[in-house]
Amino acid sequence: MVRKTRIAVMVSGGGTNLQALLDAQDSGIIKSGEIVLVIASNDQAYALKRAENHGVKGVVCSKALYGSQAGAEEAILAALKENAVDMIVLAGYMSILSADFTARYDRRILNVHPSLIPSFCGEGFYGLRVHQAALDYGVKVTGATVHFVNEIPDGGQIILQKAVEIQPGDTPETLQRRVMENAEWIILPRAVELVAAEIAEKGDFYEYL
Repeated sequence: MVRKTRIAVMVSGGGTNLQALLDAQDSGIIKSGEIVLVIASNDQAYALKRAENHGVKGVVCSKALYGSQAGAEEAILAALKENAVDMIVLAGYMSILSADFTARYDRRILNVHPSLIPSFCGEGFYGLRVHQAALDYGVKVTGATVHFVNEIPDGGQIILQKAVEIQPGDTPETLQRRVMENAEWIILPRAVELVAAEIAEKGDFYEYL
């Protein structure tokens, strides 16, 4: 039997995208990978409770706990090694990872962004700000993008995208919800399965030295 790709999900808040991944794993959409670890950037993240409810190990690696982003990244790397993680999914993770970190996991870190990249992306575009920018600009279609993570914020190769129409009277909050439900929660599990399957089929598991 082919070993499943071991996945860590990195979170900062409520964990709705994490829940979508856990549900996709239960339903068989994600079948080539297994979520074995959830890493939170703060100890108040409700995503940790979602992980606990699903029997998935959760750890906190915060700048507050370790004194700096570099310290937090060292703790993250240690947790990834301890749990033999092959790929990483950023699901509402609100810290920018360093170039050194992303280089260690080249084409093994995925992120979901709530716009159709290259629109409304890059440094400073996160959360409701993305949807406010789309409404301010007056675009008629937005959506979500899953991409590989590199040293450039939202700059890695695109894996999947899905469009969502903007409706009259939309607010950033209503648009955020529709993009999550109609795009993010659909393409993120699909993209995770695509990458996990490629790693598993090649036996290209991460080597921790």
